[in-house]
Formats: sequence, structure tokens, C-alpha cells
Amino acid sequence: MNKNFDLIVVTGPTATGKTGFAAALAGRLNGEIISADSRQVYRGMTIGTGKDIGEYTASGKDIPYHLIDICDAGEEYNVFRFKHDFYRVYNDILSRNRTPILCGGSGLYIEAVLKDYGLINVPSDTGSRKELENKSDEELTGILSKLTALHNISDTSNRKRLVRAVEIAAYQKEHLLENLKEPLKFIMFGIHFERDIIKKKITERLRQRLDEGMVREAQLLFNEGISKDKLVYYGLEYKYLAEYLDGQYGYNDMFQKLNSAIHRFAKRQMTWFRKMERDGMTINWIDGNLSLHDKLGYALKIIEKNI
Repeated sequence: MNKNFDLIVVTGPTATGKTGFAAALAGRLNGEIISADSRQVYRGMTIGTGKDIGEYTASGKDIPYHLIDICDAGEEYNVFRFKHDFYRVYNDILSRNRTPILCGGSGLYIEAVLKDYGLINVPSDTGSRKELENKSDEELTGILSKLTALHNISDTSNRKRLVRAVEIAAYQKEHLLENLKEPLKFIMFGIHFERDIIKKKITERLRQRLDEGMVREAQLLFNEGISKDKLVYYGLEYKYLAEYLDGQYGYNDMFQKLNSAIHRFAKRQMTWFRKMERDGMTINWIDGNLSLHDKLGYALKIIEKNI
């Protein structure tokens, strides 16, 4: 990699076509893609997480990808594990003189790498969980807001995530962090559409995934012993599919609730990206309505300026 950047990043809210663009860019730059998605790491969670494996091609050639299908559903993958896995893959890609491209919409995972968060491996139960579980959601949110922590959560309405976030933040406050690496130099691109277009794309994609068998996928996870609570923990699609399969509401209600939840998620993603920009991280936004050819042309001009 040249001296002006170490990594290319492709991000943006859900349903904006990040994967196809990143694959095309990788095809032009002798690149490989590192997924920055907190749920695509799980085997057996394919439709619901939108792995879109078929999009990892460019000009008829397969584009290598990493950090997808690397652990079993039921495990708890976290940003600490991601950062460790990222550097393992990143260094391997560089050793083969190829270009690493980090692609995904998990803002926390991307920031953990770009800002080089100092992280420690927090035990799954630090001993404080029983005390935390006796507190209300409001009390937990208040505690979390007072702690100086590098971990964040995207949905405080999920009680298990909220308890875990407080547990992690409190543990970090009492323990030393890892030594930080030299921050990576990067060029970051973001794919965006107007909000009403993203909402339409989300709804269309949800219908397509349901047609492709997303409910059946969740049922298979149930059959394999993944509990309802665990699926709810994974959020979004799996939360609402689990509750639907548990008989809490009908199919149409499930669709409407899940559709609205994904819309809110996309909005939170944009809030995160705007915060990244306020913190001094440059995102080169690309109009999603452009043709793939024009998107690539725009991105390659920026990359060429940094060579």
C-alpha cells in the first residue's frame, strides 16, 4: 500500500449497495474485502443479515472476503474480537501485496479500527450482572451515560444489550487498556440516498428477504437450539422473527414492526456517521443514484490524488 493511506473504507446506512460497490472497487484495486458487520460473522444467519455473497464478484471474478461466517450462531461476538480479527486479516492481505477494503455499516466496528480504540477482553459476566439486572432501564441508561467508555449500543430498548453495555463500561473503567497501535491512514467512502428513497429500498428489500425464506431461516436456528432470547439479542430481523414464531403477533404485524425498526436503524446509522464527521473523520459521500461506473470513477479520482 502506498504511503498516503493504509486502508479503504466503504460505509453507509443499510440498503444502499455498499457490498456491490466495494466489490467493484476491489476488482479495480487488486483488493480484498473485510466485512465490518456485527452479525454477518454468524454461520446460519445469512438472509437476515444480508450477506449477499453473490455480490462479491467483479468483471466475472470472485472477490475474496473476510470475517463472514466465522463463528456459530449463539456465540457473542463483540468489538474486541472484531478488532483482533481485523488486524489478523488486514496484515495478511498486506503481506500478499493486495489492497484491504473495510466494508460495512457497523459504525462502532469501523471506528474501533480507525480511531484504534484501546480495548480489553471483558468477561461474559464480571460479577456485577445480578446487581445490574435488578435496576430499571432508566437507571441503567443513567449509569451508562456517566461512565467514560468506548463501547456504545445502538438500541437501549434491548435490555440484555443495555445490561451488557453497562457491564463492559464499568469493567473498562477499572482495568487498564491494551497498548494502542499506530492509527491507520484511510480513505473512506459513504453511499447515500435521500431518506425517502432509503425507506423505500428497505421495505422492498425486506419483502424480498421474506420471500427468500427469512422466516424459515429463523425457524432453523430455533430447531438447532438457539433460544428465543438469544435471537432477540441479535436484534432487528431476528428479534421480530423470534417474536413472530413465538406467536406474539401475526405475519403482517411482524412485517410492519420490523420494517419500522429497520427504518429507525438506518436513521441511527446516519446519526453515527455524522458524529464521526464532527469528530474529524472525512467521509467522501457518493450519490447512490449514480451508475456503478460513475461511482467508481469518483472514488478512483480521490484515491489517485492520495497516491
